[in-house]
Amino acid sequence: MINRTRLRALLAPTADFGRATGVLVVGIVFFTIGCLLSFESVLSPILESIGSSIEGGISVLVRPWPQIDADVAAHAAGGILLLTGFVMCFAGGKLAFRRLLEVINPDLKGGVRDLLKQRQRLAYGPRIVTLGGGTGLSTLLRGLKNHSSNITAIVTVTDDGGSSGRLVAEKGMIPPGDIRNCLVALADAETSMTALFQHRFKHDSGTLSGHSMGNLLIAALVDQASGDFEKAVGIASDVLNIRGNVVPSTLDHVGLRAVLEDGREVCGETAIVASGSRIRRIYLDPANCTPHPMAIKAIQEADLICIGPGSVYTSVIPNLLVPGIAQALRDSKVPRVYICNVMTQPGESDRFTASEHVTTIQLNVEKRIFDHVLVNTAMPSQSAIEKYRGSGQHVVDPDIDVIRTMGFRTVVGNFISETDVVRHDPARVAARLIQLASKWRSR
Repeated sequence: MINRTRLRALLAPTADFGRATGVLVVGIVFFTIGCLLSFESVLSPILESIGSSIEGGISVLVRPWPQIDADVAAHAAGGILLLTGFVMCFAGGKLAFRRLLEVINPDLKGGVRDLLKQRQRLAYGPRIVTLGGGTGLSTLLRGLKNHSSNITAIVTVTDDGGSSGRLVAEKGMIPPGDIRNCLVALADAETSMTALFQHRFKHDSGTLSGHSMGNLLIAALVDQASGDFEKAVGIASDVLNIRGNVVPSTLDHVGLRAVLEDGREVCGETAIVASGSRIRRIYLDPANCTPHPMAIKAIQEADLICIGPGSVYTSVIPNLLVPGIAQALRDSKVPRVYICNVMTQPGESDRFTASEHVTTIQLNVEKRIFDHVLVNTAMPSQSAIEKYRGSGQHVVDPDIDVIRTMGFRTVVGNFISETDVVRHDPARVAARLIQLASKWRSR
């Protein structure tokens, strides 16, 4: 027996299209009947005249063949005209619809039916929540957006360096950098538009040097929205036509404060990473910020929750320290997956094993907020390992046995992509995560 979730997934690709076609057909029938009832006295003589003329023409045409009955020929001609008219209407409507879509979306590839099926499949995809920041989260989103458009990315807002840090200092706005990366990752817009958002001015550009064009555009949208950062992100989302939503974990201005192993206390994300000492504990400053309501609601309604990947202290944990978020994660009954980093990070996770990443989160959050840990067990090429070793980075040791003894379920496999850098392969990671969500939804 097919349950409601499977039946909905089965009918999803044609649901809205079938409904729209049904409305169109019924409308045409009603219109035709209305015309016949309202204009019968006018239309009847005209139709009779046309019919008589056609029948007369057919009689003349079949006269050389007395074995052919003129009435039968007239009915056959009528059937041929009906069929031809239907085919022409269908072909013309399809062509017009195709041309309209090409005007709206010049990059359209494949047929209209393929586009409709893709949109419907994504619309009925699992409700996914991701928490993190930096390049790790945006990499994950690039894979997930091919499986669902019901994605909510909850992004950390503690960045105080680079272009974001300058905008925070000069305009008093929430740092836009990580949010910009997530918007671009989820974008369904033209390549030229996403490239514009990611363009960074070179160091010979005066006061614009180092700024990201996307950060400046978001800053301009904040001005147009009278300082409303949330509204500005919404406008940017519409411009990029993103699949899902991107929300900051909090709309309050917060920073990071860390206690190091040598006892020092350091404030600010950039200073913490550059401290050169191992971090013992990290805090939000101030700690009593307000969580974004959409973040809490998304967690409560999710089919799948993904935490990370990303810098464990400055991208992953800050979201979890926002009051209410950790509790919402703890209360959730859906699969909650921590995606462990592939490589260690100098200043944050020097020589951390996979289990040490997990332990670090648990020590700083104090609540058990996930039940699965996704760990890469593949090794990059030797040349890549040597290249990273020179910058103080190492492959994270996948000590999955230790993680299992801690009471977590492990999701293991080859999840790396090696180009000029070694990072998670978004397609492989997304595919395994969607498997987890599908099992949960089909229970």
